[in-house]
Amino acid sequence: MAQTRLVLLAASLLALPVALASPAPAQSAAPSAPPAVPKIVTGQSGTACRNGMGFDRFLSGVKQQAIAAGVSQRTISAASPYLVYDQGIINRDRGQRVFGQLFTEFAGRMAAVSRMQQGQARIRANAAAFARAEKEYGVPPEVIAAFWGLESDFGSNMGSLPTLKSLVSLAYDCRRSEMFVAETIAALKVIDRGDLHPDEMIGSWAGELGQTQFLPTHYVTYAVDYDGDGRRDLLQSAPDVIGSTANYLATGLKWRRGEPWLEEVVLPKNFPWEQADLTIRLPRAQWAQLGVTYPNGHPLPKDQLPGSVLLPMGRMGPAFMAYPNFAAYTEWNNSLIYSTTAGYLATRIKGAAPMRRTGPVPQLPFEELKELQQLLARAGYDVGKIDGVMGQLSRTAVKAMQIKYGLPADSWPTAELLARMRGGPARLQAQPQPQPGGTTPPSRPRQDGRTRPSPAQGGMPSF
Repeated sequence: MAQTRLVLLAASLLALPVALASPAPAQSAAPSAPPAVPKIVTGQSGTACRNGMGFDRFLSGVKQQAIAAGVSQRTISAASPYLVYDQGIINRDRGQRVFGQLFTEFAGRMAAVSRMQQGQARIRANAAAFARAEKEYGVPPEVIAAFWGLESDFGSNMGSLPTLKSLVSLAYDCRRSEMFVAETIAALKVIDRGDLHPDEMIGSWAGELGQTQFLPTHYVTYAVDYDGDGRRDLLQSAPDVIGSTANYLATGLKWRRGEPWLEEVVLPKNFPWEQADLTIRLPRAQWAQLGVTYPNGHPLPKDQLPGSVLLPMGRMGPAFMAYPNFAAYTEWNNSLIYSTTAGYLATRIKGAAPMRRTGPVPQLPFEELKELQQLLARAGYDVGKIDGVMGQLSRTAVKAMQIKYGLPADSWPTAELLARMRGGPARLQAQPQPQPGGTTPPSRPRQDGRTRPSPAQGGMPSF
C-alpha cells in the first residue's frame, strides 16, 4: 500500500468526517532560511510556475535550504547524483484516477485470512520487540502488525524507485512544492544522521520509505533504533519498524493506551440511523440502551467509554463501533475504506471472528452518483467536486436530504433517494456495478492531505 499521499482519495463511497480526526502530528521544523525560489503560481508546473527558473537553479536553492537546516555539505555531495528531475514521477502523480469500491470487497482482499495469519506469525517471531513497544508506547502488537501488512506486505513490497529523485521532482512541480521541499530536506537529514545511505533510499514514487511507509519528515521525527545498531533502519530491521511504528502511533497520532479501536456490532431494525455518524459520540451505555449488541448477541458494556457507530456501506452493510483510538487510523489514512480495513484486520489478528456476512448492498452506478451530486448541488448543498465520488461533503448532503424525505438517514446514496430528487417514482435499487476503469481505488490520503495509491487489484500495489 505504499506510494504517494498527494491527491484526495475516493477509494470508497465514504470519506472521513473531518471532526473525527485529531490534530496532525508534529512535522519536522521547516527551514528558517528564505526559499531561493520565486513565488509559485498554483496549478502550473515546472518552469512555467517558477517564472522560467530551470531545475538546476531550483535545486541549488533547495540545497541552500538544507544546509541552513543543518544538513552537512558532505551529505549534499553524496546525495547530489540522486537529486535529478524525472517527469515520469509528475506524470504518475497527475495521472491518478478515482474509482469506487465497496468496503467488503476491499477488506475481503486486504484483510484476508492469509494476511491475518502472517500478522500473527510476525508477532510470534518478533515477540520481544512487540512486547517492548507495547510497554513503552501502549500500542498493541496486532495494531502494528496490521499496518505492517497493509503498507508493504511485511516488507516484501516497499517500492522500487529512488526516493530522492521522486521527492525533488515533486518539489520542483508546483502542485505540492512546499511540502516536498520539506520532505526532500528531511530525507537528506535521514542520510546525514547515518540512518540510510542515498543508494539505499528506494521506495514509492512519492518518496515514502520503509516497511510501514514513512514520509521522510515522519522518519526523522518518529523512527527509533530498536535493535541497538546505532541506525534507524526502517527498510531492513524488523525491531526498528515495530518500535518506530509504535512511536508514530502513540506520539504522533495520540494512541490511547489500553482502549479498543474498532468492534463489529449489530444494530436493531428500529435504530435511529441519523445517529450513525463518526461525528456523534455517545457512551457505550447509551448505545446499549438503543439496542446495539455484539454479533453474538451479547450487550455492550454499560460504561462511559465513548464510541461512534460506523456504517461503511450504509444500514444494509456491516456496522462497527469506532472508539477514540480509531482516530489514529483515520489520521494515518483518512480514506475510510482503508482505515476501517486496517482496524478490522487488527481485530482479526487479535483473534476476533470474521465479519458477519451481509446481504448484497446496492450501489449506484458511477454516472448516477454524479447525477445525485448534481441534484444535491442544485438543492443548495455543498458536495465538493462533482465526480461520482461520495466524499464527506456529499454524504452529509445525502443524509440531510434523506431526513427531508423521511428516508433512513444512513448517508448511503440509494436509487430511492435519486428517484425522489428527480421528482419521479422510486425504481428498483441499482445492483452493484463496476466503476469505470475497474474497482481498484487510486491513492490514499493522510491527515495533511497527502495521499498514496492503494493496492493493485488482487494484491499489493504495483509501482
